[in-house]
Amino acid sequence: MGGARRGAGRPELARARKRLGLSQDEVAEALWVSPTTWGRWERGRQEIRPVYRARMAEVFGVDPAEVERWIEGAEPVDTQAWLVPDFSDLSLPATVEAAGRLWRCDVDPDRRHVLAALPFVPAALGSWLSAWSYGAPAASAAHEGSGVAVGLADVRRIVEARQVFGQMDHQFGAGLVRPAVVDYLNTTVAPLLRGRYDDKVGAGLMSAAAEMAEMAGWTAFDLNLHGQAQHYFGQALRLAKAGGDALTGVLVLESMTHQALHLGWSAQAVWLTQAAVDAVERADAPPRVIAMSLVDGAWATALHTRPAETGDTHSAKRIQRQLAQAERLHAQGSTDRDPAWATWNDEPELIARMGVCWELLGEHERAAECAESAVRDFAEKRPRSAQLNRINAAEAYLSMGEVEQAVDSARAAIPLASSLTSVRSVERIRTFSDRLEPYAATIQVKEFRAHLNAELTS
Repeated sequence: MGGARRGAGRPELARARKRLGLSQDEVAEALWVSPTTWGRWERGRQEIRPVYRARMAEVFGVDPAEVERWIEGAEPVDTQAWLVPDFSDLSLPATVEAAGRLWRCDVDPDRRHVLAALPFVPAALGSWLSAWSYGAPAASAAHEGSGVAVGLADVRRIVEARQVFGQMDHQFGAGLVRPAVVDYLNTTVAPLLRGRYDDKVGAGLMSAAAEMAEMAGWTAFDLNLHGQAQHYFGQALRLAKAGGDALTGVLVLESMTHQALHLGWSAQAVWLTQAAVDAVERADAPPRVIAMSLVDGAWATALHTRPAETGDTHSAKRIQRQLAQAERLHAQGSTDRDPAWATWNDEPELIARMGVCWELLGEHERAAECAESAVRDFAEKRPRSAQLNRINAAEAYLSMGEVEQAVDSARAAIPLASSLTSVRSVERIRTFSDRLEPYAATIQVKEFRAHLNAELTS
């Protein structure tokens, strides 16, 4: 196989690499071959053995049949739908064009399904973070487009809209709000980006657009559309870079971290939290923003090192110090420098995230206390967060061997799981149900599983 392509080039293979934002050296390293070998593969001058074809499917996060299409030169792929942000060009026009293209694709019925089917690609994160941390942004955020004149009032409206969408997401789940967010990006934000604005307005506009793109990414994450979410997070990070806004970058990196944690990519989560801490320092961030970055760093480290399982006391002490420092900083309260999105970084959110860390540290009773406290505070205004923390509490009780209490806590989460338009919420409760397998013969677990299936089916 592959002989027909020899000498003819493999353009789809090259496009697949660029889709990840990887250089030839980087993709060669990921595949454990030399850059020279990869170059020959792209040019169609060397056979690609089956073992490397299988490895490509892993690295690129695609079906092996797709790799065969790239190599054997089958029908071309619609590369306009391959919208993973290209951080090689951080100019303002390129950033604006790439953002608009992504949003148009997401509202186009003929292309939307392509975005929804894209996989999460961990390999893309390294080059993105390098460009975010070290790449040179555009010299100015001013733009002389052919569209409308844009002012600070337009920027404020985007920020306010993002807050409203955020509350709707917390209240009802992403399924309800995501179509409205994407439509707003395409019909309102994109025309403004193509308009005329000076450097000050442009910087604010890039930041506001980054926040709204992050919202679209977050809602895709909540719907388990992880490749699509990654596209939006990457685009949001690029917009924040264009605006020279390290603080908005912290928001995006925080969301990217939570996605990596949810998917179990702990090493990548550690990278993301380190980048967030660096951005916090550059932005001279207010205490509550710093506190959340520290907690996320503790969470990523705990998931990566798993001190409760490995007995890694060094990591455990480091995590505990981070949590204590986060508590002290958060106790300083809000300031007039807090960004609008920091509204969600309140005490219940801090306690909820700390609870997850305590669970990973093996402090199950403390984890349960945190989760129960968060449920009480979240119940009225953030139902999804309350539901997720009921599951956190259930997992902590199960770790303590308190099966009946664990099942009771999880059972209380079922009504919201069935009413919220949040795939992530349903997934969490089903994952907990799987953890009950050792107790499958007990009456409590049988009744719980029957009730869960009945409710979610209905």
